[in-house]
Amino acid sequence: MSESEQGPVASVAPEQVAPEPVSSASALPQPALEIASGYALTGAALDLGALLWDGQCHADAQIRIPLSMLNRHGLVAGATGTGKTKTLQLIAEQLSANGVPVFLADIKGDVSGISAPGEANARVQERAGQVGQEWQAQGFPCEFYGLGGIGPGIPVRATVTSFGPVLLSKVLQLNQTQEQSLGLIFHYADSKGLELVDLKDLRAVVAFLVSDTGKAELKNIGGLSTATAGVILRSITAFEQQGAGGFFGEPEFDTTELLRTASDGRGLVSVLELAAVQDKPQLFSTFLMWLLADLFHDLPEVGDVEKPKLVFFFDEAHLLFSGASKAFLESITQTVRLIRSKGVGVFFVTQTPKDVPGDVLAQLGNRVQHALRAFTPDDAKALKATVKTFPNSPYDLEELLTQLGTGEAVITVLSDKGAPTPVAATRLRAPQSRMGPIDAAALDQAVKGSALYARYAEAVDRESAYEKLTAEQKAAETAAERAAESAAPRTSREAEPAPSKRDESLVGQVVGSGVFKSLARSVGTQLGREISRSLFGTARRRR
Repeated sequence: MSESEQGPVASVAPEQVAPEPVSSASALPQPALEIASGYALTGAALDLGALLWDGQCHADAQIRIPLSMLNRHGLVAGATGTGKTKTLQLIAEQLSANGVPVFLADIKGDVSGISAPGEANARVQERAGQVGQEWQAQGFPCEFYGLGGIGPGIPVRATVTSFGPVLLSKVLQLNQTQEQSLGLIFHYADSKGLELVDLKDLRAVVAFLVSDTGKAELKNIGGLSTATAGVILRSITAFEQQGAGGFFGEPEFDTTELLRTASDGRGLVSVLELAAVQDKPQLFSTFLMWLLADLFHDLPEVGDVEKPKLVFFFDEAHLLFSGASKAFLESITQTVRLIRSKGVGVFFVTQTPKDVPGDVLAQLGNRVQHALRAFTPDDAKALKATVKTFPNSPYDLEELLTQLGTGEAVITVLSDKGAPTPVAATRLRAPQSRMGPIDAAALDQAVKGSALYARYAEAVDRESAYEKLTAEQKAAETAAERAAESAAPRTSREAEPAPSKRDESLVGQVVGSGVFKSLARSVGTQLGREISRSLFGTARRRR
């Protein structure tokens, strides 16, 4: 597999900040000692920060997460401005350093700095000293992507066929009945070999199936009402008018690109730049789920591994679950449950645990909870609910969660034996890369300098369902015109000759053409194949 391009590199030697001297572990209070002992790990681990107890930061009590437990999934939660993005950056850096590829969604446009070394300043020096961190400025190898070519990044596209009906229904905001009807449309297109590459393909198939001739095609499997088809067509049109039609098409992104490492062995950090589409949350959140579902299709079972093959951070996770259908939620739950055995870890990032359905939350073994606010009755209710999701603890969590500062969190993870660690209030380490975006010119240079840019930059519009159906219809119309001409009354009194075989075939084309009786059946004869679908109704890519 090809190696990635390196991210921007600093022109000066990395800056280093040494930690302040710390006291010995024996100086810790007994409750703090018991908590610290739960994080005394023997294998490879990521360093998150230092224990907070009774208002003091104890740099000799390090809070860590085993590398082998990162595929047991996790949750990073907290109110706006409490440091969730920096926590993602901190974890992603260490995963990359350990050779683990990472996927990050950059919704606000401030994660690109992970490709460039950070800057040592007074705040970084103070934090490094407090938590016992040997801070060294360092950038990490990155690829930058953008949905459908909107905004900076290598374009990421998916075909409508591979996206599937369940995910597309979420994007188009269809109800359950409309989702089921869309499923029938996909089933029909799959069975007839009509590839739905972009939205005009889907529109063409829907229009045919509600035509006088096409209705018979779906009759045996439930039919498609004109009203439902109208809703689907209007939703597609509205979606395209928002400028989102470019997300569907070819070349389709190969999700195995996310599994690469750099030439120096570090894991590649794939950053999906979403700032240009942050006003389309249903779209980008569902596209993230497609990436994950596609990986699920392709990856082999590996069981428990020393380190994950990929860690996938799902930012603004509440947008994924909001208004989701039952089928969608069931598919998410199943994906999260099963993808662990394929070596992929998934971290959901949101404001409170209640944003995540209980069946999904129950599978998240690692928790980093930043501060919560309790300004309203709803806030207070959410706070109490959050506290109940943690194991028993010597902390007063309801009070503690409202008093944590920026860059502090309550943490519990799975130990290297798979058991939950004690709840630990933690002052987190500072990221070593830049805490903010790189400039636009550097980002553009990184994108266009990538080996993947030439592969995905230009959209391709090959023959698919729209072109095939249009060609069939035009052929039938031409045949009808020629048949009508041959059947016109002759002005000559001469006896008409017997119909030629050619004329008979023209009439037969009109009577039996796909437009009038079995348009899609004729197409299906040429191309028929049933596309294999799995979770979310997504289709397996032909490689």
